[in-house]
Amino acid sequence: MEKIEQRRLGRTDIDASVLGFGGSEIGYQRVSRRTVARLLGRALDAGLNVVDTAECYDDSEALIGQAIGARRREVYLFSKCGHESGWGRPDWRLASLLASIERSLRRLGTDYVDLIQLHSCSLAELERGDAVAALERARERGWARYVGYSGDGQAARYAVECGRFDTLQTSVSIADQEALELTLPLARARQMGVIAKRPLANVAWRYARTPAESYHRTYWSRLRTLDYDFLKGAPATAIATALRFTLGVPGVHTAIVGTTKPERWQENATLLQAGGLPAAEFERIRARWREVAGASWEGQI
Repeated sequence: MEKIEQRRLGRTDIDASVLGFGGSEIGYQRVSRRTVARLLGRALDAGLNVVDTAECYDDSEALIGQAIGARRREVYLFSKCGHESGWGRPDWRLASLLASIERSLRRLGTDYVDLIQLHSCSLAELERGDAVAALERARERGWARYVGYSGDGQAARYAVECGRFDTLQTSVSIADQEALELTLPLARARQMGVIAKRPLANVAWRYARTPAESYHRTYWSRLRTLDYDFLKGAPATAIATALRFTLGVPGVHTAIVGTTKPERWQENATLLQAGGLPAAEFERIRARWREVAGASWEGQI
């Protein structure tokens, strides 16, 4: 299989593979150590070099640290902080964030991460400043090479405008296009690295009826309204088009995809061999969004 394309992550010195591994599923779905080792081994063999996780994804960090082992130098490790006690219980105090980052390093089995990110920190907390200062302190101590913000909406806009972050991780997909106007043009102008999260919109179109899991419902509802023709064809075509759309957005450097299936990396990498979407097809997706997207269709955390 051909190696995955790489792109320089903004003004950093990171040459990131356009596909990155997202660590939430392996943590939340209690995937075995053996499966994670196979999953990451195959991903690295295919040329993927970005691994993104968070301290609140249950045991994701520990699983990743164990799986990477001696291959640490082949990987750019990204993590997130702010929810040390679990998602939904944020703590943005400087001391708490530093303790959380130090714990992440122990779990990942490394002296440093390449990128530490604030995980959906609110606009009010960003403006208060302690949370950003914690990341900068971690960078000064050598615990992180770069600092970033992961989130959406006006908080993401502020993170770009304030000039204190190297990267922005934000939702970009066929069902989530707010960032294409709100944050990405400015991020690109400021040479920030841009990491697309949820690039396949949770593959929410696969459900014939309203999904039971709330995490998928917003995108499912939007996609029903958007009614893209390409989603009615072969599953591989739908996935390829959705992924190529996200990676075709100006300024996007890498797209984080989560999976628990070791064979998924080869499948997704093969889909990308066709290159970017033709300009006309990309613009049709954008035009449909502009036509039907409601004012409430904000970026999804």
